[in-house]
Parts: sequence; C-alpha cells; structure tokens
Amino acid sequence: MLEYAVNAFLGTSMAGPARRTRRRSASKPDRMDIHAVARLAHVSIATVSRTINHIPTVNPKLTKRVWEAIRELNYFPNTQARALVSGRSRMLGLIVSEITNPFFPELIQGFEDVAVENGYEILIGSTNYEADRMQRCIRRMVERNAEGVAVMTFGIEQPLLDQLADRNVPLVFVDLAPNRPGMSVLKVDYHNGIRQGVQHLAALGHRRIAFVSGPQRLHSAQSRLAAFKKALGECGIPVDETLMIEGDHTMEGGMASAQKLMATKDLPTAIMCSNDMLAIGVLHQLSRSGLRVPDDVSIIGFDDIHMAAMMIPPLTSIQMSRTDIASAAVSALRGHLEGSPKREYKIDTRLVVRESTGFPRGTMAHLRGNKEKAAASTE
Repeated sequence: MLEYAVNAFLGTSMAGPARRTRRRSASKPDRMDIHAVARLAHVSIATVSRTINHIPTVNPKLTKRVWEAIRELNYFPNTQARALVSGRSRMLGLIVSEITNPFFPELIQGFEDVAVENGYEILIGSTNYEADRMQRCIRRMVERNAEGVAVMTFGIEQPLLDQLADRNVPLVFVDLAPNRPGMSVLKVDYHNGIRQGVQHLAALGHRRIAFVSGPQRLHSAQSRLAAFKKALGECGIPVDETLMIEGDHTMEGGMASAQKLMATKDLPTAIMCSNDMLAIGVLHQLSRSGLRVPDDVSIIGFDDIHMAAMMIPPLTSIQMSRTDIASAAVSALRGHLEGSPKREYKIDTRLVVRESTGFPRGTMAHLRGNKEKAAASTE
C-alpha cells in the first residue's frame, strides 16, 4: 500500500513535467546544430553551410529561410568548426596605435560594423607605438589565421611588416605602403582640410599662426606639418619656425606645447594642432592661464573626434572620417581576398567650423576705432 502511494505520488508529480518536456521536444529539437536548421528551413545541409559562410550563389529565398530558422532556433554557428571545414577563418585583423585616443575606438567601431556586414569577424591589437607590442600583435594575427590585416598605426617597422608579407596575408596601410602584391594604401588628403583651416584663419585676419605637430618620426605628423606650411605659403603668410612646436598627440603634450608658445615673445593669435587631443590640451592650458578661446587665441584641431563638439567652446576641427577609413580598409582587404584588388584608396578631409575660432584679439576694437574716425571725418 505504501509502495503504491509513493509510486502514485511520484507518478503524479512527474507527469506534468514529463508532458511539458515532450511538448518542448516536439516543437524545438534538443540538439541545436546545422541539421536542425536544415530541417526547419526545409533545405539541404549544404545550403545552410553556404548561407552561413556567405557564399553569394545561394538563392536569396533559401538564404532568407535559413536565417529565419537560425533566429527561431537561436542557433550559433561554430566558427572554429567552420574554419576547419572551409579552410577560412573569416577573421580580419586591425592594428591601431592606442586605445586611449578617442579617434581609434571610433575607428574600431566603424571597422567592426563594416566587417560584420560583410560576414567577417575582427581581431584587434594595440601597439602604443612600441615595437615589442607590435610584434605581439602580429603574432596573434598569424596564430588566429587572420585572412587580412589593416595596419592603422600611421607607422610600422619593416621587419615586422615582412613577417605578415611572407605569409601572404593581405595588408592595408595608412599613407604609405610598400609596392608589393597583396598590399593597399589609404591615401589621406591632409592638404585639403589643412588648407581650408589656414584659409579660414587668414580670412578672419590671423597672420601669426602656430602649429603643434605630432611626433616627427611618424609619417602622418610629417605630412600634416608639410601641408600646413604649404597652406601658409598659398595664403601669403611666411612660416615662422619659432611657432612650429613638436607635440606627442596627447592632451598632456598639448598642454606642454601651449606653455612653450606662451613663453614666446609674441603669443600667436591662432594655433592649429595635428590632432584633437593636442588641441584639447592647448585649450585647457590656455584657459588655466586666464586666456580666452577664441577671444585671445583661436584653436583648430584635426580628426574631428566626437568629443570635439562637446568642448567649451566647441572645437573647430579638420574632419578625417573614421567611417570612410574603416569602409575603405575593409573594402581593400576584401578586394585582395575576393580577387579584385585595388592599390590605392583616397580619404578626404574637410574643415568643420565651430566656436573655437574667431577674429584676432583687438580686431573689434580696431574696427570700432576706424568707424569712429570715419564718422568724425564726415562731421
């Protein structure tokens, strides 16, 4: 009797869950794999595989059914298994100089967005301008079988470059790239944006304009300084070498550069910087010293990071679109991987005017004085 009661109790208490389990298994398979996706989508396993691997020859209607089944089943493809079967990792590497500069996280986000849209995952490395860290980044790219690598460091050691090139890994660089197969270059038009900036300052009446550059060991810093000097010449403004200050692309470097400029005999009326982080540092140091921007000194940055528009006052900056760079980098790597390589991609720059630029100090008083003189002469 007791045995019967226990069995009855157990049978009653387990019946509900047992029935619920059977209902779940009837509607959704216990094992989430490619076979389950194929059954639900009513296609072959090969079609599911080709769809997941983004093979363009799959019928669009079948592709839609496969992705709908994947979403319904909450299925996650095993990328490592796919790589073993296909021989492709569908992984793109991205090496940047530093994470602390807001320019690079914005670039990483754009690169990932474009890569994922095209069926690739990304692997990120940061060098902090150190050769040994660059070495570790490259080792990770090779070990993870990255199919292509975008080197957005604005400078790379030749021996490290050879490690990737010798493995026939497609590469894309900013500004400069060896003329070798499998390599592309993103040519930034520094001159256009910097010329717009100098013309903007010249039109406001500035003639004593300083430039705070990045480290001159970097080609990008050299290019921006050269573009600035050329733009001065085009506007008929002589280059004053005492106003050419070498910084380090950090806010602290901008603060130190501002102190050097304030120590000169005659403070410049405008300062252009090689990146926004330098410009923000310059702005901060000038404000701490009791100088007003733009009433006493106008400031222009470079990059137009998101933070630039949030400054007080909002920073006038030369925009170098991270979206354009990211899209061009992914397109270049895909071109090499998919049989349509292109050597060079142009990246445009343009001036974005905000509130950190204005007339040189004393201009309005001078204009008022001339107006008063003109009024007095007519009486």
